[in-house]
Amino acid sequence: MTALGFLYPGHSAEDDYPRIEQLLGSDIRVDLVHTDIGEDAHRVDALLEMGSAGRLAAGVQELRHAGADAVVWACTSGSFVYGWDGAQEQVRTLAQTAGMPASSTSFAFVHAVRELGARRVAIGATYPDDVAQLFAEFLRADGVEVVSVKSSGIITAAEVGTWGEAELLAMARHSDHPDADVLLLPDTALHTAAHIPALEKDLGKPVLTANQVTVWEALRLADRRVNAPELGALFTREPIVQA
Repeated sequence: MTALGFLYPGHSAEDDYPRIEQLLGSDIRVDLVHTDIGEDAHRVDALLEMGSAGRLAAGVQELRHAGADAVVWACTSGSFVYGWDGAQEQVRTLAQTAGMPASSTSFAFVHAVRELGARRVAIGATYPDDVAQLFAEFLRADGVEVVSVKSSGIITAAEVGTWGEAELLAMARHSDHPDADVLLLPDTALHTAAHIPALEKDLGKPVLTANQVTVWEALRLADRRVNAPELGALFTREPIVQA
């Protein structure tokens, strides 16, 4: 059994995680601990507080007791808002506190883009534009070419969590760019796990979503690779290792 640990802020789209666990169809266990979100706002000061070391450390002990093999801070905005160096320090501190390999959703996107061999990406963000641009800057720090950034201007994760398939598809279509190899949807408050094949079919290209890449990153840290086409192109890369 491989146990994957996640620190998830608040309550918005956490039901993506048991759904993904079912779709993996293997001896993978997903353990999710909710962290205190503080003020629910896609605003830089609120995001910096949400991703602070103290808030993340509060949930680590529960994951250690559950026997997690790796932990991922399941929040994109609460990691990239620190910038490249700050996000690396955030992950290093989390790994030291947890006593296990650690990462965050922001780095999960970087690693997933590499996994797909993509060079150019488009971003469809629920965030206000200033926060969305910080994500683009984070990706560019690793050499990713961002060809377009579209933002929906939503302030709270609670509102994002109410979106269904219709709103998701509309944002994806609006945010895609013909020059992009892949579309990135970076908010872990957005329900996407049930809709990734439909998104990829509609756009004709891979789509990376926050909760999807977060689980993939935890598998990468645990040195596991699972073939699960229902989770999109990212989960169909070779070599395939099944339990």
